[in-house]
Amino acid sequence: MAENVAVKSFLIVDDHEIVRTGLREIIQTISGWIVTGEAADGLQAIDLAYATSPDIMIVDYSMPSMNGVEVCRRIRSHGLATQILFLTVHESEDILTQAVSAGARGVLLKSDARKHLISAIETLLAGEPYLTSVLLEKLLHNYQLNKQNSTTSILTSREQSVVKLVAEGHSNRVIGVMLNLSIKTVETHRAAAMRKLGLSSTAELVRYAIREKIILP
Repeated sequence: MAENVAVKSFLIVDDHEIVRTGLREIIQTISGWIVTGEAADGLQAIDLAYATSPDIMIVDYSMPSMNGVEVCRRIRSHGLATQILFLTVHESEDILTQAVSAGARGVLLKSDARKHLISAIETLLAGEPYLTSVLLEKLLHNYQLNKQNSTTSILTSREQSVVKLVAEGHSNRVIGVMLNLSIKTVETHRAAAMRKLGLSSTAELVRYAIREKIILP
């Protein structure tokens, strides 16, 4: 007796026919995976998605009439349960953030599609997000770089404490009591922090603390 195969439907959205053809050929190598629609622009993609409610939508970023981010946003606002795999040639953290914020559940570079499309789809069908390895490495690198470049990280923990309390409006005497330090030591930490941060006044220090979310405005 033949084993039952769970059928999954796909909508491919890309303005290049050769790309759609290539994606369709890869998808249809899997038993039960059926491409039920193709769209060459954003508006057509939304109409087809509403009409067919596919399990998976593969959406390109750059398209006529409406880009892929806006397509994702419209699909999500409509309440469709469709999982969206965002396809892009751009290794851009900004585009990645836009896509995920708009409702994409996965992001795949076009250069990785032939090798990783099936695993990306399987990941989404399993209820897990998918992020292509190149973009994941890029995000991690940028996060570590931003962390290293954070001006707060150049301050000692004691200097950070003094900066926070000064920004909150406490005097050197009160800060000394709160931190169990002499006024002279508080003044030394305060001067060192301002020198490291390139600040010349208490007002600049307060603005810095608000900008870096050390205190709330």
